[in-house]
Amino acid sequence: MTQKISTESYKGVRDFYPEDLFIQKHIFSIWRSVVESFGYVEYNASVLEDANLYKAKSGEEIVNEQTYTFTDRGDREVTLRPEMTPTVARMVASKSKELVFPLRWYSIPNLFRYEKPQRGRLREHWQLNVDLFGVESTDADTEIISIAYKIMRGLGATDNDFQIKINSRKILNDIYAHFNISEEKSYTLSKIIDKKDKISEDVFRDSIRETIGDITDDFIRVITNNERLIATLGSENENTKELITLIEKLNALGITNIVFDTTLMRGFDYYTGIVFEVFDTNSDNRRSIFGGGRYNDLLDIFGADKVPAIGFGAGDVTAQDFLETHNLLPKYAPTAQVYICVLKDDLRDHAGKLADTLREKGVSVAIDLSGKKVGDQMKIAHKQSIPFVIVIGEDEVISGTYPVKNMDSGDEVKVKMEEIAHIILK
Repeated sequence: MTQKISTESYKGVRDFYPEDLFIQKHIFSIWRSVVESFGYVEYNASVLEDANLYKAKSGEEIVNEQTYTFTDRGDREVTLRPEMTPTVARMVASKSKELVFPLRWYSIPNLFRYEKPQRGRLREHWQLNVDLFGVESTDADTEIISIAYKIMRGLGATDNDFQIKINSRKILNDIYAHFNISEEKSYTLSKIIDKKDKISEDVFRDSIRETIGDITDDFIRVITNNERLIATLGSENENTKELITLIEKLNALGITNIVFDTTLMRGFDYYTGIVFEVFDTNSDNRRSIFGGGRYNDLLDIFGADKVPAIGFGAGDVTAQDFLETHNLLPKYAPTAQVYICVLKDDLRDHAGKLADTLREKGVSVAIDLSGKKVGDQMKIAHKQSIPFVIVIGEDEVISGTYPVKNMDSGDEVKVKMEEIAHIILK
């Protein structure tokens, strides 16, 4: 006996039925609308990359524990992309002599990570990637964070619904230097700090103590108190001044829900300066929604000239969680605006002609092909949430007048063919 194959999808990925895809397309349309309003253009690339691309800069946890990596038939080690930033850096490095900077690029790729599926994290998701290449000044940081802010507002969020937490890797490096912490221990500390919100205070403190010993308490006081940090580094510290300037520029644009958080790290090794994350403030979904930062040195691994860069990635899973939490999900609407029911099969040709006429006027039309009774045909339209129904019988064919029924209100009007599109599209 042949074994039946399961209808379940692979663990950690999703099937998109029409209602599910409708939500994802809603998110994508907002993403595209916002980034294109800032002049960004779309690019794409293959889902397959050389595994060495991620070993170079992404971070040990991602490479060793979270990638789908395999050896192909040509004995090459290949990875399903877990993120897009190394790919876009490779693309820019490949044509850095031909491209005209600054570049404003975006993409919405699907990404793969082998991790435990949970709320906000799946093994496959889609992610908006927005990157600005070729601008060293904080004007680039301001623009990128402004786009992140506009995306949240585009999703329907108010300023009270989210915070933008911000930090600078350069400031943390200054703190390491102040405490004379070696590069090796600094790397270890960065990984501990990145996990601060996912572990208890005791585990956090003990992990740091194992790394730097007696200076632990002073170190923690500095990284968890902004005033103490600024006092420790001095008011003339260039990196704190850069961050303050950025916050002032964002405030001037009306973006005031900014929080300076010295323990914000982001997990990728390639970040070199400003990092930020957008956080949901709702207690039911208090988590990071998306984030990004500066990666000025990433093109170095390709031997290309240095190009300053900043960007962010926003996932569709966390975006949908945010919409659900804040009751902002769009109401499902099918593509068909009108469903044509026919009383007899031999009237279907006439229905087809009417449908084509309406399509030419911009109306999306589905014709019933089931051959069921007209009442059952109308139930099909209702179950599929199609807003209008037209029933065609011999009387309609002879008179050239058609009943257009609004399925929500139940109202029905009889009109000539040339009036139907106006009723449906108004």
